[in-house]
Amino acid sequence: MTEPPDERSEFEQLGEEEQLSLIGEFWLFIVENKAWWMIPILTVLGLVGVLVVLSSTGAAPFIYTLF
Repeated sequence: MTEPPDERSEFEQLGEEEQLSLIGEFWLFIVENKAWWMIPILTVLGLVGVLVVLSSTGAAPFIYTLF
């Protein structure tokens, strides 16, 4: 009782699908689990990350004047 060689199992088909990006994975998680409360948290974390990156560049004097 073996499968014909041209019929692949569902597991094999899923293994050949293109993988999502990290942002795509987060978005899919939020939509499927209805975790809309995570959007503001991820937004704030992203803004803090941008501030950290920009604080080590020539834009640092302009960022410090905002605070």
